[in-house]
Amino acid sequence: MSTITITEDNFEQEVTNADLPVVVDLWAPWCGPCKALSPVLDKLAEEYEGDIKVGKINIDEEPKLAEAFNARSIPLVVGLKGDEVQDVVRGFRGEPPIRELFDKLLEG
Repeated sequence: MSTITITEDNFEQEVTNADLPVVVDLWAPWCGPCKALSPVLDKLAEEYEGDIKVGKINIDEEPKLAEAFNARSIPLVVGLKGDEVQDVVRGFRGEPPIRELFDKLLEG
């Protein structure tokens, strides 16, 4: 399992009640940086499988979730434990800041 699609319908099950920390990527199909981020997230999802769950929220299809995360600009990558936000990375500046978010989630 690499990344999962998160919707309003499955948010509670996949994020709030998840057994693992969750990294959520808020994105849109028209967003160039989001497309550049996607393979990095897929790679990290495989690398951290079993320790961290990775999900994607399409903000065009899930406007209420985008609003709940205050997603003013995308990509927006959020690290969560339950419903507690642990860390946020705005924009895409390569793999290092994303990897750092994953590592922080495991440390905490």
